[in-house]
Amino acid sequence: MVFKRRTRQSFSRRLIEFFYPRGGWTRATSYVLHRLRRLPDTPHRICVGIACGSFVSFLPLWGLHFLLAALLAWAFRGNIVAALLGTFFGNPITFPIIAVSALELGNWLLGNPGSMKFVEVMAATGSATSELTANLWGLVLGEKVYWGRLQLFLWRVFFPFMLGGTILGIPSSVAMYYLCLPLVNAYQRRRYQKLKERFEAARALQRERETGEKT
Repeated sequence: MVFKRRTRQSFSRRLIEFFYPRGGWTRATSYVLHRLRRLPDTPHRICVGIACGSFVSFLPLWGLHFLLAALLAWAFRGNIVAALLGTFFGNPITFPIIAVSALELGNWLLGNPGSMKFVEVMAATGSATSELTANLWGLVLGEKVYWGRLQLFLWRVFFPFMLGGTILGIPSSVAMYYLCLPLVNAYQRRRYQKLKERFEAARALQRERETGEKT
């Protein structure tokens, strides 16, 4: 394959680059902003896409963020590529803040006692994932399955996270839309002006050549 790596990355290397990309977060952020600015679409559609991507970043639907962002962008007539790039809002730097805030709000609304730290959330997620995988194999092999940890995860993590994340994600995505709209507008106007100046300069140069050839 043309874009396949020559040397396969180890799991530890991929994990390190997830939390700290090659070139650093500054370079990764600059790349995302560069791609967003150069999208060939209207500022409104681009910003709707960004808002959809940032909204799904608040939801505990890990592994489905790209798909959900694309579906939301399609439903709200936003730019799908911008929606995919907008999911970058939920990164290893912001995710702990999102997770704890959403869980605190969700548990408070549901009347659940106590709170959970981010490390405990990750541990509960890992346990639930392991149990789900083991139980699926158990169902296939006809073995006894146990759903205790998964039930605990759903009631103490997933549902509160989903509720709190939805409530926090809606105003955050609206704010993201209105924050990005003037920036994308300004960039596109400036880019259009530069292209216009280049085109006019090229036409002027062409006229000079044609005048020189006639004389």
